[in-house]
Amino acid sequence: MITCDRCQTENIEGSQYCDECGAALQGAAHVARRHAATAEGAAAAESGALAADHGAARRAPGEPRPAVQPQAVSSSGARVAARARGHEDSLPSRRDPDAAPHAKLVIHRGRSVGKEFPMLEDESHIGRWDADGGIFPDVDLDSDDPEAKVSRRHARITRRGGQYYIEDLGSTNGTFVNRGRRLLPGDRQPLRDGDEVIVGKTFLKFHVLNV
Repeated sequence: MITCDRCQTENIEGSQYCDECGAALQGAAHVARRHAATAEGAAAAESGALAADHGAARRAPGEPRPAVQPQAVSSSGARVAARARGHEDSLPSRRDPDAAPHAKLVIHRGRSVGKEFPMLEDESHIGRWDADGGIFPDVDLDSDDPEAKVSRRHARITRRGGQYYIEDLGSTNGTFVNRGRRLLPGDRQPLRDGDEVIVGKTFLKFHVLNV
């Protein structure tokens, strides 16, 4: 029943005007709005269903839904993929492509005798690459160290005012210059042209280039 706000007369459900005084019934208006909203929702649902059916009809039988475009690969992901394929030249680099190496390390004893590692920066790291840890050393001995005697972050060579230094970075098997004492981690040792550098079981010769 709907009660008239003006005369308090009880009217049957669905009445829009009071049978006694003729006033508009508020309950009836609310019911009308509710019915209208329900009808509108049903129409929207039906429209969506028709659109879906139309899209399905445009696809040939057995044709898969359009694939979601993959997100762009991060620079670190590209580095890992490139390293895995052996295309080191395609890796993003902060180095100047026109820069000439000022020094180099050459393997003279070990698995890859004669292999050279040019140095283009004032700071060069020696170690083995580690995709998970984001370690990509300048002198990457990963493929030349089958017994993994070289640490991921093994040693570092720096150039300061024309003078070179080498320091161990807390490696497991140590760094040695000219077969002398094992370098203490963080203790910089002067490095000169022709010096021998031993990391793990890999023996390298250090050469300063005339640039």
